[in-house]
Amino acid sequence: MVFKRWFGHRKNKKEENGLNASLDALMAMRKYTPFVQGFNRMRTFSCQTGDIKSAFKGRGIEFEEIRTYNFGDDVRDIDWRVTARKDVPYTKVYTEEKDHEVYVWLDLSAPMLFGSKKELKSVSASKLAALLGWLALENKDRFGCVIFNGRSSSLFKPQNSRTQLMAILKKMAKEGVEVLKNPMLEEKELVKSLKLLEQNAKNKATVFMISDFISMGDEVAKQLSYIAKRSQLYLINVFDALEENPPKAGEYMVEYLGKRLIFDSAPKGYKHDYFAYFAQKRKKLRDFCRRFNCRLAEFRTDMDIVKNLNFM
Repeated sequence: MVFKRWFGHRKNKKEENGLNASLDALMAMRKYTPFVQGFNRMRTFSCQTGDIKSAFKGRGIEFEEIRTYNFGDDVRDIDWRVTARKDVPYTKVYTEEKDHEVYVWLDLSAPMLFGSKKELKSVSASKLAALLGWLALENKDRFGCVIFNGRSSSLFKPQNSRTQLMAILKKMAKEGVEVLKNPMLEEKELVKSLKLLEQNAKNKATVFMISDFISMGDEVAKQLSYIAKRSQLYLINVFDALEENPPKAGEYMVEYLGKRLIFDSAPKGYKHDYFAYFAQKRKKLRDFCRRFNCRLAEFRTDMDIVKNLNFM
């Protein structure tokens, strides 16, 4: 859905049209990886607060077992409670996590084909997914992706491979063009897409859901809750400036799936209802994240990419 005002400005053909993300644009997102090496610069909403020391939580060490102390073991790892009970030194053994699994679920369905200024939400979402892919590659994490086009899903199982990432970026660019020709959203297919992700993402994986979450009904929320229980889930809400702030008083035309509608934004109470709709959606997402201990970040399509990364 593309927003236009009567006699609006026409962009030069040489300029980026903002309708789809080209492969070159997705590859160029690599230059922004230094800005997201730590999520501590980003604002997130969660029922638990604290520093996030790495871009993808999960890398580190995990407790494996308790065994008798051997010469050369670090004395700081001695379990004094067990030692006092057994009268023999016991130490805790940890294993280092060698790599981490990162998944992105990218929404390219019909509601994402909306834009009033810089670019469509689908374009911003694709760029953000590409950025996360480049970051995973730099961190030597295994990166996987599920691309949902509104009627089917494309699954890329996680690998730490530049070749794999390039295949994902090419698919994103191709789907970005195809969905413009035939935009769709089938709720059953949306739920199936999330089930596909749940079945393939391992426990303790980091999962990024990139969408506008307009279609977040009860079934979708239920499936997201399953993913949140097994993974560190990030919901990245991509939205347009026009969704957050109503247009100036006047007549406007919107087009969706070949249907056009003209509406007047001048009547009293219009702004109140407009603000209330977006605020309710945002509250719903925040409440979900608090309930299931996942994190919410917001990404506005018309802002500079670096500013976006700093305010998430």
